[in-house]
Amino acid sequence: MTYLVVGLLLFLSVHSIAIVAPAWRDGMAAKVGSVPWKALYALVSIIGFVMLVHGYGLARAEPTVLYTPPTWLRHVAALLLLPVFPLLFAVYLPGRIKAAVKHPMLTATKAWALAHLLVNGNIADVLLFGGFLVWAIADRIAVGKRVVQRRPVVVGTPSTRNDVLAIVGGLLVYVMVVAWAHQRFIGVPPLLPH
Repeated sequence: MTYLVVGLLLFLSVHSIAIVAPAWRDGMAAKVGSVPWKALYALVSIIGFVMLVHGYGLARAEPTVLYTPPTWLRHVAALLLLPVFPLLFAVYLPGRIKAAVKHPMLTATKAWALAHLLVNGNIADVLLFGGFLVWAIADRIAVGKRVVQRRPVVVGTPSTRNDVLAIVGGLLVYVMVVAWAHQRFIGVPPLLPH
């Protein structure tokens, strides 16, 4: 459990700098240079991510059950997960989806985390998915309170074509994850009891 907790703290802490200390972040980037700052950010993120994945795998081997969700919640979770990949695609394919949702990455993270909390009741699940849900909510609140949106990401001209690409591409990835990838890489069939 230690690897999971430390990895989660590292990963979410580095991703929370913009929430709690955006001026410090900008100052450090200016002081050490943009490329070294991004390299350090990426290195800490990767270390945290590897630790949390490893720690989650270890914790799943010896689970501590907090609650046992009913099987029918798998279908609710599947519906909550349906927009996740289209939203992730919409981050980089600007169109009406991105304009309407405003922060599709955070919305996707909240839906992903909530869906997984509904169907996983072990302490490791609650730490992992609950941590991401709390972080995404806090980040969304912080983004809403910023007077000026900092460091906008320029990814192209908004278009209806981008929306279609986001939806079609996202749904194709969703089907691939449900039909094959989740079982293959996570070891759990997403719609069947385990």
